[in-house]
Amino acid sequence: MDPLAAMKAHYLTPLFQPKSVVVIGASETINSCGRQVFSNLLNSPYTGILYGVNLRHDTVFDVAVYKQLADIPEDSIDLAIITTPARTVAHLMRECAECGVKTALLLSRDFVAVDKKSRSLLDEVIAVTHKHGIRVLGPNLLGLFRPSSGLAAANYEGTVKPGPLALVSQSSSVASAMLDWAEAHQVGFSAVVSLGAAADVNFGEVLDYLSQDPETHAILIYLEDVGEARRFMSAVRVAGRTKPITVMKVGRYQEDGERLLARTHSERLIGRDDAFDAALRRAGVLRVETTIQMTIAARMLAADFRATGRRLAIISNGYSAGQMAVDRAHDVGVQLPKLDPATVAHLKTFLPPIGNHDNPIDIRGDAPPERFIAATEACLADPHTDGVLVILTPQVGTDHYATAESMIALRNTSKKMLLLAWMGDKKIAASRKRFDEARMAYFFTPEHAVEAFANLASYGYIQQISLQTPGPLASHIEPDLQRAREVIHLALKAGRSVLNMLETLAVLEAFRIPVAPTLTAATAEEAVAAAGRIGLPVALKINADNLLHKTEVGGVQLNLHTLGDVFETATRMLESAHPHLPAATMHGLIVQKMHGKPHGRELMAGIRRDEVFGPLVAFGAGGLTVEVFDDLAVSLPPLNDMLAGGLIKRTRIDKALGPFRNLPAVDMAAVRQILLSVSEMACELPELLELELNPIVADEDGVVAVDATVIIGKLPKGFTRYGHMAIYPYPSHLASAAQFRDGKPCTIRPIRPEDANELQRFVKEDLSDESRFHRFLNALKELPPVLLARFTQLDYARDMALVITHEEDGVEHIAGVARYTLNPDSTSCEFALAIADHRQGQGLGRKLMEALFKAARDAGLDSIEGEVLGTNTNMLELIKRLNFEVRIHPEDSQLKWVVRSLAEVKK
Repeated sequence: MDPLAAMKAHYLTPLFQPKSVVVIGASETINSCGRQVFSNLLNSPYTGILYGVNLRHDTVFDVAVYKQLADIPEDSIDLAIITTPARTVAHLMRECAECGVKTALLLSRDFVAVDKKSRSLLDEVIAVTHKHGIRVLGPNLLGLFRPSSGLAAANYEGTVKPGPLALVSQSSSVASAMLDWAEAHQVGFSAVVSLGAAADVNFGEVLDYLSQDPETHAILIYLEDVGEARRFMSAVRVAGRTKPITVMKVGRYQEDGERLLARTHSERLIGRDDAFDAALRRAGVLRVETTIQMTIAARMLAADFRATGRRLAIISNGYSAGQMAVDRAHDVGVQLPKLDPATVAHLKTFLPPIGNHDNPIDIRGDAPPERFIAATEACLADPHTDGVLVILTPQVGTDHYATAESMIALRNTSKKMLLLAWMGDKKIAASRKRFDEARMAYFFTPEHAVEAFANLASYGYIQQISLQTPGPLASHIEPDLQRAREVIHLALKAGRSVLNMLETLAVLEAFRIPVAPTLTAATAEEAVAAAGRIGLPVALKINADNLLHKTEVGGVQLNLHTLGDVFETATRMLESAHPHLPAATMHGLIVQKMHGKPHGRELMAGIRRDEVFGPLVAFGAGGLTVEVFDDLAVSLPPLNDMLAGGLIKRTRIDKALGPFRNLPAVDMAAVRQILLSVSEMACELPELLELELNPIVADEDGVVAVDATVIIGKLPKGFTRYGHMAIYPYPSHLASAAQFRDGKPCTIRPIRPEDANELQRFVKEDLSDESRFHRFLNALKELPPVLLARFTQLDYARDMALVITHEEDGVEHIAGVARYTLNPDSTSCEFALAIADHRQGQGLGRKLMEALFKAARDAGLDSIEGEVLGTNTNMLELIKRLNFEVRIHPEDSQLKWVVRSLAEVKK
């Protein structure tokens, strides 16, 4: 038995794999939704039971239908497809509840209006479905396809083939266009889901189902808006770790006016689309920007193509066509390696003496199929290549179709990527059709082929990024969290949203960010005294509450080399600033030591709070011209050393941080440490809305933050730890020391991705057949890769797994695992527990479960529940000691349903 098939079915299974379907509004009326949907299902190979409901007719398309749902002779129906007007839906949903309908597909189109009446109708429908536990997809959508089972529950006319690619689209029109394109190019789908308004079942839930679906090998997504960021990130991160995902999102640009009121440089420079890009990067997802790229992605994903590296060999029967590919390769970072000398020598034996015999290879315009084949075979065999691009232009002497057939035959002779660009149109149309039939990676232009190879080659790297699960405090320098939080609390209590300079410095110092020596001065005389203590040269800055841009009131003067200069400048600055600033907010001057870094490069780092994705960490070139050069990269926190390094490399200023001319390289470890500290501030200070460190001056001896701005705000009611973040950090606060009964030390901590091999060993070696069956309700011997990834690569916001570990000969071993998974109601969770056979009876199960209770309570959950085999007496005894209520399982007499409230668990 397939281990995945034996696992508990996903709660959306009745929607995607219904055993019974009813079409409410089945009709023969021309151009009606009810006609199209019922016709689709009648003419498809759907093997489940199909019913129709029509208030006025006894038959539709010569098939008997019912007047109302209650007349159907079945106690439970998996899926109801509603095609009637919006005004009828609430009543129909109540009938669905009475008839045991589990899920509904709401194809009614007149919910699309945004007026109060339409909104009220939809709210009433959703209230009914929530009350009775019916899950609804829609409204205002194309529908749902599950081609392998013949489910064609959609208002669409056309054929949808089975295949390994899932398409999820927020737009019915885009989904319809993609299906028409796919039919022409023989691309098949495992599922097609049009989300529509997503009033109930949302994007995250659909993606969660597809991530567990064995028929789906890859996912293509069209997005217009993300919705709730935490659920979005959770879904794409879980799915993207086991299956390649490509996303196209529109709305990349915002109105010009939206940035004009920004308070900091970071806010002006970072747009909504930057946040979305950062989110996809952390989730291990590729993004495309055009419909052509989307169709290319669909073809590549459906054919299950993979690239193992970035080295590409180019073969063409025309110099110019080859150069098009070369130019694009340089643009997108694809490597064009020199071929092995043996390969070049072999090519010379059959290629014409003129033309290029090394990469890129010009095999001349009159190349017959044999010359294409020989050159391609040689490049596929070359040790310096990861893929080969073959470009054909239809010239006299070429046989495009015979060459195409040869390329199809070559595809399975090598594991390397073989891409084909047949240029032209009319003359090579037959070849393209043949490529479609053979599911080959073919393109209309060399540039698109190179872009596709670059994207595939990037997949391995972004997967590595997606596996990074830093803790909130990723650096080795422990911050003074209490001090920073107290400063912010007092400022908020005073009704201020901007920290003054001394408060800002206190927060930076709490997070171990180097700052220049600083003193305050109320008068010009005090400024002279402060400069004398710090040492010349100094900078003077106005010290005032809620002053975001000091330069706008002449509030910054640099490089003052004499005490006389300090006195004169301080006098002038104070006189100039007073008319512009309320007296109650004016505190005098800040006197700061100049950084004294002749080799320094000016950088900027900061935080900006995105409305959807929460805090973003930004890095780039700094100084007064920051907005002119617009050199900024962003990432979602939390960061670790690898992610901080990647953030730096995505900027242009990165090239200036190494040695050049007479300047030594800057201390890159110190630059990365600044970013780690900023990331920690984003994680641990949820009141922090914006931070800008500009400039940060970096040289060979380290870094120093010269100026900073901090903007804060109050937390919303009901805020939970890390609730402001799209990516939940590794919950290191849940780790604790413990002991085995024999007194030997052990540790209870959240599981990490790098625990995968040890978890596999634990399941194979430390659990008996009986224990594995009790845990998984299946006789599996080991965890398949999909389950292993799901069990170790967690989104800690919705799933938690705690392991109890101990060391033997310097190697960490797992002795037990307890986990919970969030239920769809987001207020309860389902648990599972496994203890190594040789460790049972030592109280480990109780220790792990009590730690799991606390983690669930900290996450704001109300109850924890689970299934236990009636024969698992040891677990049932533990359950009773832990104050679970044991109930009869509603669906399986061999199981017990156990539930425990978390209200009494201490936070």
